[in-house]
Amino acid sequence: MTEIVSVSGPELVTYADELAALLVETVEGGSSVGFLAPLDRGAAATWWRERATSVQTGCHEVWIARDGERVAGTIGLVKPALPNAGHRAEVAKLMVRPSSRGRGVGRALLEAVERSAAAEGLSLLVLDTETGSPAERLYRSAGWTECGSIPRYAQDPAGALRATTFYYKAVGPANPLASQ
Repeated sequence: MTEIVSVSGPELVTYADELAALLVETVEGGSSVGFLAPLDRGAAATWWRERATSVQTGCHEVWIARDGERVAGTIGLVKPALPNAGHRAEVAKLMVRPSSRGRGVGRALLEAVERSAAAEGLSLLVLDTETGSPAERLYRSAGWTECGSIPRYAQDPAGALRATTFYYKAVGPANPLASQ
């Protein structure tokens, strides 16, 4: 049974090596999550450890899906530090271990982020993904709205420039400050 849990900064450091393995698997599998192949596992672990401070300060939140003692997936929520952006956040780094795909882990992680964002009073979430990726099917079926694509936006793990599609979703109550 898969359990979705939010992790603190110190917990993120504890999980860094396992999250690094997930990140390396994801990149080796061809998913565009901001890294190029080959990705060194030590560099991936360092990247995760470097997120711990922003998680501890609340600027970044991370959830993991645990299947027993193993990390089956992860997702993040990044909050902009700008005064006019307190109502929104970016969903980032949704990754599911290849052996755990097709079991609802990605959807459960996405739903956890959406619930948490709404509970925090956020009203808008945004994300981007490689155009044509399997993730697009998940986002559309979960009620996310496509708002456009940019050609040649990011490199895939092999270094080829690919289009990126952006999505948004309204969550929680409307921002009471928006009408002021």
